[in-house]
Amino acid sequence: MTRLSALAVLSTALLSSPAAAVTFTVPSRSGTGGLTYAPVAPAPVGISFEFFAFPSYFTNVTATKQCLSNWRDLTGTWPPIRIGGTTQDRASFDPNTSAYVVYRVANPADAPMELTFGPRFMTLAGSYEGSVVVGLNRGKNNIDNTIAAARSAVAEVKNLLAIELGNEPEYYPKDGQPLGRGIWNAATDAASQLDWAVRVGRAVGRTNLIQAGNRLQSPPGWGAAQIAQQEDANSRQYVRHYAHHNYPGGNVQQLQQHSRIVSNVRNMFAVDSQTVRRVTGKEYVIGETNSVSGGGAANVSPTYGAALWTMDYILSLTSLNISRVYFHHGTVGNCQYCFWGRYSMGAPYWGATAAVATLAGARTVAALDNGSGMHAAYATFDVEGHPLRVLLYNSNYYTGGMRTSERFTLTGLGSLSGTTVRAKRLTANSSGSRADRGADITFGGQYWTNGTCVLGGTERFETARVENGQVSFDVRAAEALLVYLQ
Repeated sequence: MTRLSALAVLSTALLSSPAAAVTFTVPSRSGTGGLTYAPVAPAPVGISFEFFAFPSYFTNVTATKQCLSNWRDLTGTWPPIRIGGTTQDRASFDPNTSAYVVYRVANPADAPMELTFGPRFMTLAGSYEGSVVVGLNRGKNNIDNTIAAARSAVAEVKNLLAIELGNEPEYYPKDGQPLGRGIWNAATDAASQLDWAVRVGRAVGRTNLIQAGNRLQSPPGWGAAQIAQQEDANSRQYVRHYAHHNYPGGNVQQLQQHSRIVSNVRNMFAVDSQTVRRVTGKEYVIGETNSVSGGGAANVSPTYGAALWTMDYILSLTSLNISRVYFHHGTVGNCQYCFWGRYSMGAPYWGATAAVATLAGARTVAALDNGSGMHAAYATFDVEGHPLRVLLYNSNYYTGGMRTSERFTLTGLGSLSGTTVRAKRLTANSSGSRADRGADITFGGQYWTNGTCVLGGTERFETARVENGQVSFDVRAAEALLVYLQ
């Protein structure tokens, strides 16, 4: 990876326009200031691995363990993983195979139409030190086989958080899945999910086990709330939490725009998640997501603009009381939105890591802006309710020429007057910059090495003095700044 030269830095500075101004007030304590606060999980950002590809990520891709451990180093907790996707509903459990998975494809870039997996698949999942969600087949309507797989998961996966029964079931009729024959709609699917949850839970002797929902089409048409509202006391005891999927799409400029990100999150999940929590008191998660469906878009998903979307999207979801967000990783070597692969890093890893750093160790989070403009601010608070960090984001698109700048002023910092605070900047030369093509993308002056995900570069903090309870930083178009208040 190349590094910015002094000449390039000087040239960029000369092309920046004078800073405009925006002000945000940081509450002195969590729960004050008329804002909406949400709890933060110990590890709110996770990875979803496509079912058939999971063994390859954990045995053939060097970067996987390192990229996950980088986040563990920030939060003190291994990030959660989910194993599932389209191929979970094509997979049959074979207790006699010694292989992780067995399938054939005409091209290594393809996903298999049929596959089998064995106990070693679950043993490998059980070797991971963080929590694991395992997705199993419901589409084939072979519950005995799924129960056999569930028994293996319960026996082998020591950190098993949940089992999901089927992936994006609204597409079963189109995909020719046997379960989707005849009348198949959101109501019949909900009834099927709850019936299977009871039967699988009873068979393995576990309640509080099933991740329900796992739909992609928008609520309320296909929402988790529908499932929660159809439950009775018997079926509800087997459901641990509820999930939905999301791929917002769009070009780079649309994707990184703060108001569009907030609109997508609020319109898709606010009512659904609030209803679920009100009715059941249980968690709501984004069980599978990324920038553009189908493995991503070549000119969108690997870009720095997608990294900015990833960062803002995580913080927007978390501030909406979404407990965890799982970013999907598909076929190894054919995955535009992947954060890493065998040989290269994906720019979105930078944005995800900036969000992880913002939320690390926090007890609560709140958005300081109303979500209608181009500029964002999120504040996190520690276990005692004191301000911990503020993430500032200028979502204006930038691909060259004059680079506008915004002066962000934080007020309400009276207790810090006379002190100096530090900040880390997330930056790149352009919204279209790509780490896998050698572009200079840095977070606090550092980067992650292609192929290994090892941290490189020298950590760099910017500083500013708090005067009269306020402090200011300039943030250019398509940049973010993480301000440390402790």
